[in-house]
Amino acid sequence: MTGRMICSRCVMDNSNPHISYDELGHCNCCSDAFLRMPFEWFRGADGRQRLDSLAQRLKAEGQGKQYDAMIGLSGGVDSAYLAHLLRTEYDLRLLAVHVDGGWNTEPAVRNIEILVKALNIDLHTQVIEWSEMRDLQLSFLKAAVLNQDMPQDHAFFATLYRTARKFGLHHFLSGVNFSSESIIPPGWGYTSIDGKHVKALHSRFGREQLRTFPVMGAFEYIWMTRIRRQLTIDRPLNFVDYDKQTAKQELIRLYGYKDYGSKHSESRFTKFYQDVYLPKRYDFDKRRLHLSSQIVAGQISRDEALAELETPICDPHQTRQDEKFVAKKLQITVAELRELMELSPVEHTSYPNNEKLYQFGVSMKSFLRGRARNTK
Repeated sequence: MTGRMICSRCVMDNSNPHISYDELGHCNCCSDAFLRMPFEWFRGADGRQRLDSLAQRLKAEGQGKQYDAMIGLSGGVDSAYLAHLLRTEYDLRLLAVHVDGGWNTEPAVRNIEILVKALNIDLHTQVIEWSEMRDLQLSFLKAAVLNQDMPQDHAFFATLYRTARKFGLHHFLSGVNFSSESIIPPGWGYTSIDGKHVKALHSRFGREQLRTFPVMGAFEYIWMTRIRRQLTIDRPLNFVDYDKQTAKQELIRLYGYKDYGSKHSESRFTKFYQDVYLPKRYDFDKRRLHLSSQIVAGQISRDEALAELETPICDPHQTRQDEKFVAKKLQITVAELRELMELSPVEHTSYPNNEKLYQFGVSMKSFLRGRARNTK
């Protein structure tokens, strides 16, 4: 990290060219998070009142129906704790949705099985045809773009909306939360919902047809989200004083929850992407996002975060094991996988896409949210 500038308040560095610093050495990432905090994270009595009101509304709208709302279950801490909270404190009738893209870790699968049984939650699992997932993920690696998790994420979003339509559900309760995910690097990543982009990369680099893979095109997305308004998405963990480490310990104590490692590592591919691919291709340590979010939340100190960053993301032996596992799964050699990781990075926008359409939707949401804030 010699020659890198690190934020004086969090631990984001300027490996991302879009990160800037003010005269105090504070980066635009944590400055933005602190500005958003009063409008996104509601703790104490205010948060509890909001959560109570949400639960009451869901129960009222769910009368005469099979479920009050839908949640996602990945086997990770956030979604597991959300299911625990909503069932034990509010007795909401939940339909849990899980997308099996072929990369689940054993602890994640076990966590899901234990939770749905203990909490008496119905589980809807969408299994993605492995040959198609494999071909699509190889297409993304050959395309040399940044967001290599897009095939898995797109499958989840598309399945989510189609499951909602199938069961007549209008509320999705997400485990995404401000506490552990407040840091959003500008210009980083690419939206996973762009079905046109998914098809374009696969058409260019794929070898077999996507007969069953759930691709959501722009028309279907607009119809489901803007016209039909199939789903309202709420984030209940933003209504409690959520601390991921405390939540994990409670899940371990109550359910025998098994830790699977770093954030989002319930997927073996995501673990490889975060621990091996991003550091090698972009010299980026994604732990900085998660640790900086915890600093903003007041859950760890900057010194503690810096100390954790001193430890390797992944030791050489584990890196080789992860590469070997992913290569075998994708039916290529480790040498071929490494060659793909050494390709010159290509911008997502170099391929056909609907980025402007989705960015317009995001801009409109931000505009309307800002107007709502100003009227308070």
